[in-house]
Amino acid sequence: MDLILNPIILSVLVLCVLCLVKVNVLLALIFAAITAGISGHLEIGQTMTLLADGFSANATTALSYILLGTFAVAIADTGLMQMLVAWLSKHLGSRRMVFCLVLAFIACLSQNVVPVHIAFIPLLIPPLLTLMNKMQLDRRAAACALSFGLEAPYITLPIGFGLIFQGIVADSMTRSGMTTTVSDVVSVNWILGLSMFIGLLVMIFGFYRKPRKYKDSEAALEVKTEVVAKLEQKHWAALIAIVLAVAVQLIWQSLPLAALFGLIVMILGRAFSFSELDQHIAHGISMMGFIAFVMLIAGGYAAILKETGAVGQLIESVVPYLHTNKVMAATIIVLIGLIVTMGIGTSFGTVPILAVIYVPLCEAVGFSLPATILLMSAAGALGDAGSPASDTTLGPTSGLNADGQHDHIWDTCVPTFIAYNIPLMLAGIIGAQFL
Repeated sequence: MDLILNPIILSVLVLCVLCLVKVNVLLALIFAAITAGISGHLEIGQTMTLLADGFSANATTALSYILLGTFAVAIADTGLMQMLVAWLSKHLGSRRMVFCLVLAFIACLSQNVVPVHIAFIPLLIPPLLTLMNKMQLDRRAAACALSFGLEAPYITLPIGFGLIFQGIVADSMTRSGMTTTVSDVVSVNWILGLSMFIGLLVMIFGFYRKPRKYKDSEAALEVKTEVVAKLEQKHWAALIAIVLAVAVQLIWQSLPLAALFGLIVMILGRAFSFSELDQHIAHGISMMGFIAFVMLIAGGYAAILKETGAVGQLIESVVPYLHTNKVMAATIIVLIGLIVTMGIGTSFGTVPILAVIYVPLCEAVGFSLPATILLMSAAGALGDAGSPASDTTLGPTSGLNADGQHDHIWDTCVPTFIAYNIPLMLAGIIGAQFL
């Protein structure tokens, strides 16, 4: 009974049910946070205070999204995005599966090469919806492709967001008593990336291969229609800004600083005039503001769970089952990770919370360092794919639902949960037995 009434279990259940009946994600997350606080014996006033105070945990992420959104809008205003759309339309006009793989590749670049994260989606995808309708592409396949590109690279490759995530895993495990380096994480996490790639292929070549019809609509497709034939000065300035933004991000590990530096370079390079800056910022806020606020509330939700001690209680309630055998132990560990991260919606913010308890547990059960890294990374990654409050699902929906024909829960969260969380869980459980 204590397990069922655990604040994490109850609040995640509330979150999922409300989202499945199409309550707005932001409101659903607030109700889930209140449920966690009340079931954790906190007063509702204290719960709301913790919710607001917890915003700071994801404040940098929220600022990143606003500035990256502005940066992406400025890039799109130069016409570079339209050139890419025109190229995709010309070369992939009737090849649905190849189109999905290209989307996945572009999304991968947004994590490790051009650090705009999900900010490119609302700019690139809406202009492509007409093309998707023409080829009768099931947008659930596109959602899976985008989600793969937003998650698999940072799990697998130590570049860009990947360096940040794998650094968090290594540092969190080291602080918890198990000395770990980024190289150790890299040597293991390819297993998780491979499992996700298999999930991607199964979804786009299997589950969502059949044609699906959508209505053509001009709603929410406010993009430039003209496409220039060759690169001009503003395009070169934008490309230089992208390269320098990547360099800044790698040197100082700061996405807000990288986006800010990119904007400054674009202004100095006359990619856009200074008088247009207010317009770009406003557009960036309107495009990424909702997702930024969801991330802030997710940070508050995590603060409430920490105050209630729900994670520790959840672990303690399953400890008696962990010593049965390693398969059972690995299964319970990844299931706990799934439950905890589904509500918080971010692997980056969840790993430090889980590491404090996971590391000593894995040592007690007898898991090696590579096996512990695999379980730790898998448990953290489960919060991105499939979670209603994750930017990995909110991002694809923001682009694919530009004409109101793509549901966040049933067309993004459920497909990506099946595509990636199941393979990640299997990879973690099975891989831990052999490492």
